[in-house]
Amino acid sequence: MPTLPRVLAIAALLLATAGVAHAATVKRVDIHGLDETKTANVRGALSLVDVIGQDVPGRRLAYLVREAEDETREALEPFGFYSPKIEVAREGSGSTGVTVTITVTLDEPVRVRRADIAIIGDGSDDRYLKEDLGAFRPQTGDVFDHQLYEASKTRITRRLAERGYFDADFSSRRVEITRAERAADIDLVWSSGGRYDMGPIEIEQTPHEIIRDSLLDKLIYWEQGSYYHQGKLDRFRESLARLDYFSSIEIQPRPEDAVDNQVPVTVTLTPAKRTIYTAGLSYGTDSGPGVRLGMERRYVNDRGHKALGQIDWASKRKTATAQYRIPAFAWLDGWYTFSAQYYDEQTDYMDTRKVEVVASRSGQISRRLTAIAALHALRERWAYVADDDGDENTPVQYQSATFLYPSLRAEYVDADDRIFPRRGIGVTLEVRGGVEGVGSDATFGQAWGVARWYQGMGESNRLILRAEAGGTFTNALVNMPPSLRFFAGGDNSIRGYGFREVGPSTIGSDGKKYALGAKNVLTGSAEFEHYFDNGPWGMAVFVDAGDAFDDTPDIHTGVGVGARWRSPVGPVRVDIARGLKDPDSDYEIYLNIGATW
Repeated sequence: MPTLPRVLAIAALLLATAGVAHAATVKRVDIHGLDETKTANVRGALSLVDVIGQDVPGRRLAYLVREAEDETREALEPFGFYSPKIEVAREGSGSTGVTVTITVTLDEPVRVRRADIAIIGDGSDDRYLKEDLGAFRPQTGDVFDHQLYEASKTRITRRLAERGYFDADFSSRRVEITRAERAADIDLVWSSGGRYDMGPIEIEQTPHEIIRDSLLDKLIYWEQGSYYHQGKLDRFRESLARLDYFSSIEIQPRPEDAVDNQVPVTVTLTPAKRTIYTAGLSYGTDSGPGVRLGMERRYVNDRGHKALGQIDWASKRKTATAQYRIPAFAWLDGWYTFSAQYYDEQTDYMDTRKVEVVASRSGQISRRLTAIAALHALRERWAYVADDDGDENTPVQYQSATFLYPSLRAEYVDADDRIFPRRGIGVTLEVRGGVEGVGSDATFGQAWGVARWYQGMGESNRLILRAEAGGTFTNALVNMPPSLRFFAGGDNSIRGYGFREVGPSTIGSDGKKYALGAKNVLTGSAEFEHYFDNGPWGMAVFVDAGDAFDDTPDIHTGVGVGARWRSPVGPVRVDIARGLKDPDSDYEIYLNIGATW
């Protein structure tokens, strides 16, 4: 007769063997009858999905299959479907793997029968809160979508805080679902309490002060005691960030410490590194190899002045720039800027040297619009290589010109993302002109503008359109230096042609064509981008067209393809294009890094 321990051991062995025998691997879970969004929500709620690829004991698997119906039903309730027909089928065995198929037939969704949504208290008369209440979704007759309901509720709660109703709370918050009648009744009421005002601003620079408080105080455009609005603090933060003095900006309102209904605000600023040095190597087809060096002083003194020095020294093109900026807050936030630049170009088509001094005042008119008014003093000497007869004994016939002229430039950018916009428009306009005898060797007027439009198409595509136009009004074009003429060709102009290749030209003694610059320019571009699996890598096709001309345009067209990479520092574009004007033209390759506006 077997002993009790032996009986227990045999029983345990039999149970373990039975468990292994009935274990099965969940191979796949299929969901039918739903759109992509609902399918994703159901799949995320299913416990079965969590065990795909695992060996599951028979009893556990049976339990998960039974639970799938309830989990599917609960996952569909946020979309307003409370009584769908759900069929769960299991196929396969422990040896072949199990596939579970869930088939859903949706019923009529639950709709909002009654919606009592209101704000009581001082906020009831707030125009912007009224607009938010009017935009609340779902409304009477709409499908009761939980996600829309929660988003609308959160938006109003957040807006109450943004507008200074810090004591706001729900006086009623209830949703009743009547499944039999497929009806939802919403009862949602906020009690706003009173609205707070802007209190004193305390600014702390830590670990030490770098900018005097009197300068930062000029950025505070509101009066203490005016109504509270988070947008005021957001604009203050943006103004501080544009100054580029601080590596960290923390702005903390303290409604719990309000006195006489005024909310104090603490601003904590951490200084940025004072001096930035840059160095690098460069190479351009036209400029040759070179080196770039730079030094920027973010703050020269406690008055917030800035200094910048840059050198870009290549074998054929050399630039040296010095700049000094003073913060300006009268009328518009911006800068007084004084700069001087030396430029020397000895390329295959141009021998030019210029010195330009510029004094300007920039201003931030709005979040999207900036403007710069400037006065330029230019001295330029130039000669076209095409005019060289190749005789070393013949001196080069240089032309020279002096111009003193004002300019006005405006830039407008409205985009969802400035680095990689899927919806955006950018426009830049500039006008400038001088008068002969008043510091200039010729009378002229110029207007130039460029516009770019970005539009996402689906999740993986973008359409980019660009248009450029410029014109010069003068009777003395021959006296205009190259820097005041228009050119076309190359990247950001007409791809498929070389840099400045398109436009009026002359043939040199070496038989080559050399651009002279033109009175007018007109170019345009259309580009379509596609990103693979909505990832960082993509491709593009494009067509560019236009001309730089004196009288009548002779349109040049270029077509090409490109590779795209959304890198962490901005978009990287590599394009290859060919001009259609000459059947024997070469292919041109372009590399561009960063967003272009």
